[in-house]
Amino acid sequence: MKNKTFLSAALAFFMLAGFNQTTQAITPQMPSEETVSKCKVAPTPPMGWNSFDAYDCRINEQEFKAIVDYMAANLKQHGWEYAVIDYCWFNDNPGGWNNPSKRYGHPDIRLDKDGKPLDVLCMDEYSRLIPSVKRFPSAANGKGFKPLADYVHSKGMKFGIHIMRGIARQAYFQKSKIMGSKATAYDIAEPFDTCNWCNNMYGVDASKEGAQEYYNSIFKLYAEWGVDFIKADDTMYPPYHKGEIEMMRKAIENCGRPMVLSLSCGEAPLGRAEHIKKNATMWRVSADFWDNWEDLYHNFDLLNAWSSHIGEDSWPDADMIPFGKLALQNRPVGKERMSRFTPEEYNTLMTLFCMARSPLMIGADLLSTPKEIIDKYFKNDEILAIDQHSTDNRQVFKNKSYAIWTATVPETGERYIALFNLQDKPATVTFNMELESLRGKYQARDLWKKQNIGIVEGKLSAQLGAHDATVFKLTKVK
Repeated sequence: MKNKTFLSAALAFFMLAGFNQTTQAITPQMPSEETVSKCKVAPTPPMGWNSFDAYDCRINEQEFKAIVDYMAANLKQHGWEYAVIDYCWFNDNPGGWNNPSKRYGHPDIRLDKDGKPLDVLCMDEYSRLIPSVKRFPSAANGKGFKPLADYVHSKGMKFGIHIMRGIARQAYFQKSKIMGSKATAYDIAEPFDTCNWCNNMYGVDASKEGAQEYYNSIFKLYAEWGVDFIKADDTMYPPYHKGEIEMMRKAIENCGRPMVLSLSCGEAPLGRAEHIKKNATMWRVSADFWDNWEDLYHNFDLLNAWSSHIGEDSWPDADMIPFGKLALQNRPVGKERMSRFTPEEYNTLMTLFCMARSPLMIGADLLSTPKEIIDKYFKNDEILAIDQHSTDNRQVFKNKSYAIWTATVPETGERYIALFNLQDKPATVTFNMELESLRGKYQARDLWKKQNIGIVEGKLSAQLGAHDATVFKLTKVK
């Protein structure tokens, strides 16, 4: 009987293993003897700017400094403090060849028939990617991003970079050294584990000697540069790369400098929530989010699903804010344009993201985005306060026509109530205050109009345009 039970259990195990082969085969496991505590670096959701939506993979030092100068003069006082360079800063000319199989300007490198790179990335002797001096001249003579980070810090702001999970493909073929280990890039790389949308890297096998040393070495370099924020890409796109996420976390804790660890891209797997919260500061709950209503509508469900996981140093991330001028020189997605969102959809996005306490990362080119957009959406301190300082953030109700979210001011108990019209036509949206046991009289303040609208009791209503939203702050009348 014992043998029968054992055989049945074994058979069940192997059947499950076979069933999960396609999703788990390249998810390396880390030894679990050690427990690494996550550094406390983001008591509130990070706010800042990221270069991807406007500049794709090709921003240079002059352009980046101009954005930093603008932020320091116009946005820093409203809480926008991170300036982040997105991907491929280690490539002299990303997307500079006509790739027939990818979109215009895609940064895949050219490969020979064996997968060996024909395009060379900027890399040091220890397999660590370094900034392109052609694009970032201050990085010359081994200085890396330190001069640029110093510049950002001199403005009272924080500096971030994007990294791709893994190790450079060229390091594997060159059998480059790993700092602090006798192993080489060839020993720790997994050539079968490549990002399916950017071919620059190979995955790293977390079980190999030298793997943790490699991650320690790159985060040590980032700490020397003065990096405050890491956007780590291709970490959650199926499969979920548990081992490499854990190595990143350990490397941050060992590098001597606190850093935000932002995992991308989504949708983050909800079943991994506890592991994600243990290791990351923020994580993408959505796939790449762009300026269309379908993406925004889907984010209601995603942010609702993750709302119970909102907390200090643990922020579900709805992705960048695609307002204003996007896709300069027709990259990365679509033609150069002003955001396709309507003004009403702008209201909905900012209201939803703030009610859900998502990190707020502007994606627009700030230098060519109309001032009225920046003033209304990025300088409304009453709206931004919801994102930065509220608690008990959650969806109260949603159907195909409308949605309602609530949050609380922790010091006073005042309530935020957000009303959303999800229909393609104007409508009156009404909230039954009894749903939240809000009994008696309340002074209501419209936070978008920045004005008190009077006393409400029993219900709260607003006439909203198609795909529109507003949010009220309710103060109990004694």
